[in-house]
Amino acid sequence: MKYFTIVFIICVAFSALTNAAQRKIVYERGENIFVADVDASHRKKIAKGALPEISPDGTRIAFNTVADAKTRPGPERHIAIANVGSGKVTIVPNIPSDNCFGPVWSPDGKQLAFSIMIDHAWHLGLVNADGSGFRLVKNAGLKPDAFGAPEWARDGKSIFCHDLDNIYQIDLDGNVLKKWELSKILTDASMNGGDRLSISPDGNTLLMDVDCGSEYERKNWDGPQPAIEKLEITGDKAVRVTGKDDFVWEPFWLSANEFLCIIQKEKENEASIYRMSLDGKNPKLLVKHARTPSASAP
Repeated sequence: MKYFTIVFIICVAFSALTNAAQRKIVYERGENIFVADVDASHRKKIAKGALPEISPDGTRIAFNTVADAKTRPGPERHIAIANVGSGKVTIVPNIPSDNCFGPVWSPDGKQLAFSIMIDHAWHLGLVNADGSGFRLVKNAGLKPDAFGAPEWARDGKSIFCHDLDNIYQIDLDGNVLKKWELSKILTDASMNGGDRLSISPDGNTLLMDVDCGSEYERKNWDGPQPAIEKLEITGDKAVRVTGKDDFVWEPFWLSANEFLCIIQKEKENEASIYRMSLDGKNPKLLVKHARTPSASAP
């Protein structure tokens, strides 16, 4: 009996460790935010909102709220954090704007970078997860929209961002550390203000959305074909990852050789979340009719 008890305790402890180590993904579906295991099992609705990103340790989800046009007209959006375990949602305090969106976690899970409207102009904001330490990241030499779609470097000391002409790596005071001109690194492609950047686990490679320049007609599709390219930080030329016939965007690194993305196939009216290898082959469907995927740290 004593032996059985010891074995049972060991099994329970092992199961708890396994569950604690289970990576999580988060995504939008409709107007709601969901969290699930990395294989998309055990799905749970967390909150109503948009542009979620899960913290590196998988315990919290940052997102922006979405105003209810019937009761709160206007673009009122706040940065919020949901606790994965309890489901409790907290609006991050001390942010001096009612129009913020797209929060992304620092690698240590202590800070958020996000887009914020102040004095009728967009800026890049930084804040600690508890609402303390808010500040703007400014550089008078850059266009305001240069701070769109921020992505933290793996050391947490700088941020990647982009405008319609360049990708930048800036420090937390706004100083430009490096700049890549899109006209030089992309071939027959461009970027728009909403395109996403995602840095690899080793910090050496960026994945990015691009809009293909070549005409590609598809029924029920308005606009250029979206694709994903990768750029080595030490390089000067991006390489296309996804296939010439694929409509793929919103990359988020999952491991050294895989990433999450959304794909809209021929004759489909909505995109779905897939898991794809870095060679762009054999995508695996995870969640139908969902978008903006992110994953906790490996």
